[in-house]
Amino acid sequence: MKVQLKGSRFDRVERIQRESQNVLGTLREQDFQHAFQQWQRRWDRGVAAQENYFEGDAAQT
Repeated sequence: MKVQLKGSRFDRVERIQRESQNVLGTLREQDFQHAFQQWQRRWDRGVAAQENYFEGDAAQT
């Protein structure tokens, strides 16, 4: 959703809501599954880092 709306400017909240709903309507189940898998991967990397700082792909699980 971020990619589809990036660079857009909205003059009203209603337009933001409408455009967001339009983008959400185009997403497939696989898109949601992929997003959840990526979230799990980021979560696992954070847990594996054990509070140590890391950036990018420096901490592989």
